[in-house]
Amino acid sequence: MGSGFLLRLLAAGLLLLGPAEAETRVVPSSEGALKLSYAPIVKKTAPAVVNVYSRRVVRAQSPLAVDPFFRRFFGDAQPFGLPRQRIQNSLGSGVILDAGGLIVTNHHVVKDADEVTVVLADRREFDARILITDQRTDLAVLKIEVKGERLPTLEIADSDTLEVGDIVLAIGDPFGVGQTVTSGIISGLARTGVGIADFRSFIQTDAPINPGNSGGALVDLDGRLVGINTAIFSQSGGSIGIGFAIPSALVRPILRAAAHGGVIERPWLGVAGQPVTAELAQALGLPRPGGVLVKEVAPQSPAAKGGVNVGDVIMEFDGHEIEDPEGLRFRVATLPLDQTAHLTLLRSGKRRIAMVVLTRPPEDPPRQRTELQGRHPLAGAVVGNLNPAFDEELGLETTTRGVVVSEIRNNTPSARLGLQPGDIVWSLNGHMIEDVAELQRLVKASLPWALSVKRGAEVLSVTVR
Repeated sequence: MGSGFLLRLLAAGLLLLGPAEAETRVVPSSEGALKLSYAPIVKKTAPAVVNVYSRRVVRAQSPLAVDPFFRRFFGDAQPFGLPRQRIQNSLGSGVILDAGGLIVTNHHVVKDADEVTVVLADRREFDARILITDQRTDLAVLKIEVKGERLPTLEIADSDTLEVGDIVLAIGDPFGVGQTVTSGIISGLARTGVGIADFRSFIQTDAPINPGNSGGALVDLDGRLVGINTAIFSQSGGSIGIGFAIPSALVRPILRAAAHGGVIERPWLGVAGQPVTAELAQALGLPRPGGVLVKEVAPQSPAAKGGVNVGDVIMEFDGHEIEDPEGLRFRVATLPLDQTAHLTLLRSGKRRIAMVVLTRPPEDPPRQRTELQGRHPLAGAVVGNLNPAFDEELGLETTTRGVVVSEIRNNTPSARLGLQPGDIVWSLNGHMIEDVAELQRLVKASLPWALSVKRGAEVLSVTVR
């Protein structure tokens, strides 16, 4: 049945459609309309999506190589001719965002890489330098030298304009089969419960994303970048229609950092809070759960100077609804330093606006990073004084003073004890730990050691005799 025949039936009233159906359903009016395609969008965007290959040398060591008996015979050589090292390859995708050769990909694609190669859509290969790699956002910026050539790029869209149901295309190189385009819709927004990175507000899509797509482009129907494909939820390793992309709002700060010497400087708000659960919402008189209940406000922080108090509920940040602390951290991270942000607060049942100027987190007190040594259970732990800048680097949400573990040396008492980076040494033999100097003094004098460590929301205690 041709489209012209259908139109004549409509005009004659022979196709009976209800009023709602007649308004929302449109019969194709031409042969061209029957051939609607995403091909023009793909032609526009695909040249700006690249393949990223990374290689790193991994030193392979037999368990026998550390055995004193075998070392007497083999020395530093690997027993039985085992290879000393092997090459580990990683495959991913990337997006050209600057015509001079700046490419954004995922941190996990180039993590610890010794060599990175970028292959353009026209199959030309370039060695790439890593300008920035940021584990906290799972983003990295690469640079290739193109000797004055202007490469195709993608325009960055405002990911905040996305709505659930919008059609998107995912472009990348799944499983190394070659550049591939898949289509789907936005299935969800502001997914903060996905533990991929520290700043969590992911775009969820059902456009098929598979291994190798990481770092590729998620584009809208205008051919603009709305996200960087980064992860899938899968029980088999393949796509089951639940993929996640980093919003373009978080890509912009990484590009700004690349343009300013590669140093990432994230703004500081200076609050610690908790999500407003159904029980808290009822107690606070809120119609539904949502927002962040402020537990702590750092002295002299932007929040303190802007009038934010303990007990306030942060409902909105610059006009965006805040559902939980992860969403608040994401919003802060998208803004540049020294920008004024508007916070909508709920205080004593009334809404009010606080204006805060986001600043650089201070190094106060000095972190005094120290490796603990001696005969005690904390030996081998690298610790430092908490301060806002150190908190930011470690991804901690805290405004209190104390001592934090930043690194654990292998095969040391602290490693065997189970300490982890990010743990806060809370107390030792009943003494609250204020700084590194106090911890050094107490750990040398104490026997046995009754230790309490704060890990996230938990306080863990152990006694070592």
